[in-house]
Amino acid sequence: MPGKHRTFIDASTVSGAGEAILYANNLYVANKSGYSLEEGDVAIVVCLRHFATAFAFTDPIWEKYGQSMSKMLGFTDPKTKKAPSTNLLNSADYGLSLPSFGNTIDSVVKRGTRFAICDMATHFVARQLADLTKGDADAIYKELAASLIPNSRMVPAGVVALNRAQEHG
Repeated sequence: MPGKHRTFIDASTVSGAGEAILYANNLYVANKSGYSLEEGDVAIVVCLRHFATAFAFTDPIWEKYGQSMSKMLGFTDPKTKKAPSTNLLNSADYGLSLPSFGNTIDSVVKRGTRFAICDMATHFVARQLADLTKGDADAIYKELAASLIPNSRMVPAGVVALNRAQEHG
């Protein structure tokens, strides 16, 4: 990974996913304003694991499984109070009503942020969605894995990715 100044942000909750996007943005802004560093000097990985994993999937997944994800996570659209049909962390229209404060997945990806997506949690999400929709967990897993947000890749387990990042400095 390019960038001398490296940060790994671990997100494991619904609000933590939004906060991780906010923190990634803040790292770019603070490194620029405080140290005159360019975005290429900063390397950021956001790990979406546990309940934050649901935000690792693109809008078509939310359109198809939003009702079930909402039940699973206890998360609703703050404007409508209904189940989301898009990944709300990729919309700047929510401002302070989401923990990302209007920062989006796409906006931090454009700056260079990479995402590590927990494979164990993705399997868990697939099983939960299968139970809620009477679907096939393996087929849903394949659908989820093929619908990841930009600049992301699966890691065996988010907590293991965190451990490896610590070991490698």
